[in-house]
This record gives sequence, C-alpha cells and structure tokens, in this order.
Amino acid sequence: METESTIQTEVGSTAPKHRIIKDAAGYTWATGRRKKSVARVRVRPGTGTFVINGREMQEYFPNPEWQLTATAPLRVLDKMKDFDVVVTASGGGLTGQSGAVALGLARAIRDMDPSTYPALREAGLMTRDARIKERKKYGLRGARRAFQFSKR
Repeated sequence: METESTIQTEVGSTAPKHRIIKDAAGYTWATGRRKKSVARVRVRPGTGTFVINGREMQEYFPNPEWQLTATAPLRVLDKMKDFDVVVTASGGGLTGQSGAVALGLARAIRDMDPSTYPALREAGLMTRDARIKERKKYGLRGARRAFQFSKR
C-alpha cells in the first residue's frame, strides 16, 4: 500500500511530497545512501531489535562509532526501544553503510510520525551527504595526484 504525504514543519512550510511505502507486515520502508552504500530500512513499532543483513547490529557494526552513527535518529528522539528495525545494506564500506542506515532510518521514522521531522532536521539527519569519491583523471595517478616530475 503506497500513500502520498506532505510533511508540515513547525514553521508552517511544507516539505516536498514523497511516497510513503508500508507493507503488509506493518513495516514502513525508506532508503538511505552514502558514498557507494545503499541501505533499505524497514521500521515498525516494537521492542527495539536492530537487525542488519540478518545479523545483530553489534555484530555487523563492531566499531562503536558505526553503531552510534546508525542509531543516531533513535537517540535524537530518545526512542531506542520503541522500534524494530530491519536493514538490508550493500555497497561501499561499513562507514558508508552506517551513514546510509542513519539516513534511511530517519526517513522511515519521519514517514511514520511527521511530527519528528523538525527534530531530525535540526540534528542534521535528514540531509543526504553527497560527498562521493572523485574520479581518476587521465594522465594522473589518482583523482589529483600527478606522477613525480623528473627534470632529467
């Protein structure tokens, strides 16, 4: 079941319309991206389980920094134990995947409860981090690094 929605912020302006995707199991779907990583996030009210690619979050993201990044939207709203989260993450490395999970999670929570939008926006969790790897240029060793100059 797909529904159209407009989000009202505290100021009264409206965010652009987007599709809210809900499935039969009660999950709200959202996608997050960072660098080369993509995370498809499913969220529903529950007991606080957080599963990524079939593994617990602490097992999939062993570094506490990755765990903090991935759960940032829940910590900002102080709802760590209120949602069940199931993630399918692919591409890139674990740093990019944790950022993608955070964006997807923030979008899914916003779709479930539009009143959370101002808090998530203020925390910087609704903005896609557009920084990606710069392409290698012809005649250079990398994106910008030139070969060593030899006078003779």
